[in-house]
Amino acid sequence: MVSFTNYFMKKYLLVVAIFAFCSLSSSAQEIRFNAYSSFMFADQFDSYWDAGNNYYYNGKLEEGLQWGGGFEYMVNDMLGIEVSYLRQDTNSPTRYRYVVGPDQFTNFDLGLNYIMVAPTRYFRAPGSPVEGFVGMMGGMLIASLNNPDNGHKNTVTKLAWGIKGGGIYWASDRMGVKLQAELMSAVQSVGGGFYFGTGGGGAGLSSYSSIYQFGLGGGLVFKLK
Repeated sequence: MVSFTNYFMKKYLLVVAIFAFCSLSSSAQEIRFNAYSSFMFADQFDSYWDAGNNYYYNGKLEEGLQWGGGFEYMVNDMLGIEVSYLRQDTNSPTRYRYVVGPDQFTNFDLGLNYIMVAPTRYFRAPGSPVEGFVGMMGGMLIASLNNPDNGHKNTVTKLAWGIKGGGIYWASDRMGVKLQAELMSAVQSVGGGFYFGTGGGGAGLSSYSSIYQFGLGGGLVFKLK
């Protein structure tokens, strides 16, 4: 998984760099700081990994607030490249069975940390205070999970991607209000799933399941240069 993630990220960053270089028609106009706050909707996940479905987990990521920020380098009026950090603290109520016996249930504490690189395409009518945008994101998710029943903790790093779109209303030459919709996903199917740390002695749940979260929100944009 690590080698695949590193390979993918190297290719992704190379494509972003080439795209930025080819789009560079003038010197950078500005650097922006984006402050984010979004409501992330819940998502279901499940995995069954034996013929009789005796070993499984089934649960969801609960909705919650995602916050963070990013610095964006404006290549030109139409293209920006952002490096961002996004954080969500939530819970994951999960029913599971990983040993012979009855089903078990735990409401896990979960922290989701996204580190993303995002090329973004902007479009704006002459003289308009409103600037639209669409973009894609690629990077990693660092997920920290705590089992409150037994105190076991675990952290996993997964390949992540996302898409976003929305608009910015520029209230002044230096500050704007951003509204956006986004879809975030952690790719589990290429190399395993979350280790839920549900048992002792290293026992836990590890299988294939992807997560998808849709969010609505926005924030503030500040021109630094």
